[in-house]
Amino acid sequence: MQEFDPRRPTLRIAPRLLMGVAGFAALALGWRLTAAEATAPTPAPLDPTAIAALQHAAFTQAEAQPGFARPESIPVKILPGETFEAAVKRAGVTADEAHQVVQTLAETMDTVHIKAGMMFDAAIAHPRGERGPARLIGLSLRTGPATAVTVSRTFDGALRLRELEEKVREEQTVAQGEINGSLYESATALGATPEITAQMVKLFSHKVDFDRDIKPGDKFELVFNRQVTESGRTVEAGDLQYAQIKGIRFYRFERHGDVEYFDEFGKNIKGFLLRTPVDGAHMTSGFGMRRHPILGYNRMHQGIDFGAGMGTPVLAAGDGVVVEARRWGGYGNWLRIRHNDGWETGYGHLSRYASGLKAGQHVRQGQLVAYVGSTGASTGPHLHYETWFRGARVNPISAKVPQGTVLGGSELAAFRSEKARIDKLVGAQDQAQARINPEPAPRRLALAQADPVVNAGLRR
Repeated sequence: MQEFDPRRPTLRIAPRLLMGVAGFAALALGWRLTAAEATAPTPAPLDPTAIAALQHAAFTQAEAQPGFARPESIPVKILPGETFEAAVKRAGVTADEAHQVVQTLAETMDTVHIKAGMMFDAAIAHPRGERGPARLIGLSLRTGPATAVTVSRTFDGALRLRELEEKVREEQTVAQGEINGSLYESATALGATPEITAQMVKLFSHKVDFDRDIKPGDKFELVFNRQVTESGRTVEAGDLQYAQIKGIRFYRFERHGDVEYFDEFGKNIKGFLLRTPVDGAHMTSGFGMRRHPILGYNRMHQGIDFGAGMGTPVLAAGDGVVVEARRWGGYGNWLRIRHNDGWETGYGHLSRYASGLKAGQHVRQGQLVAYVGSTGASTGPHLHYETWFRGARVNPISAKVPQGTVLGGSELAAFRSEKARIDKLVGAQDQAQARINPEPAPRRLALAQADPVVNAGLRR
């Protein structure tokens, strides 16, 4: 029989095994970040496999506490006016435990100036028999798009602080999907940022009415550069390289130092004037005779009205010079922009103008120039939009507005080369999806990193 040697430490397998299982299972904590802004869509959650790998590395030393049941993960949001300690205590632990964990976190982050709405996950273990206070086994919170902080309790009761950071790589993404909900929600599910989606909306505003033309199930495609974490979270996105929706395709192309977008034939998609100078609005009143909602009798309505919420951004319909930015009778706050070849556009009932906007200022198509309001003779927030040609008002919808430029010569050849490269990327993604999903799927969403060999030529 082997003799007992007091100098040799006893190997306690059971507690450490229990430690690994309980610590890992309890702290399946998504490292979720700080307060999301109300106007922006919520970022997509981390991939479950990536979460498991990261948390296993973070909590492999966390050990189960003797006399306590299996921990449970509790999500906590910091309330307005609430301290970090109070939020931790609200998870179900004592004031001493809350103070201890916040003091530990203070070694690596500011725990005093905490924003309301910040999220964290706490792993709480209750004593067997439900006698006595609960114990904090671990806590995790995201501190950035690719970073998180975790605190875990070891077998002897001490708290261990760890900082996690995912690697960030650059890639070109081909995103293909269908409208399921809003365009912003559908694009976000494919890894696009709100900025990328906004670029797409502005790009198609010449051709598509997003309020009436887009339907659930409509297919769309995006190609864009992005910085992405190991778990697939987009940290930052670059310019939109290509977009397609309802069979309409636009390609990014640089000429004379400016970035422009062209259709597959090399025609500049930037029409002379925008079809809708306010994002997400719907037309509430057309051009022509109507019964005036305030005056009560029929009169000519010499523009079109777009229903939109108070403060919605108003965009310049085309390149031009601000002629008027002043109060004008029933139009309230009025803005008029002069474009080329005898064309002008007018914007009425504005709540306010863009910062610094004044007469004589040059503006570009799509530039923020004002905000929707209800000034003047108005029954509620909306934009009154007019189009003028050689001094006479014309119907903004039916007016024959000049089209954009068409590439030719060496520029057209360079554009075709760029278009062929983008088409190759999209085609490769189509083939990859066909192999993965041989049967048609009506709501399929696909996201894949493009071939890195092909990608090398895309980055400028």
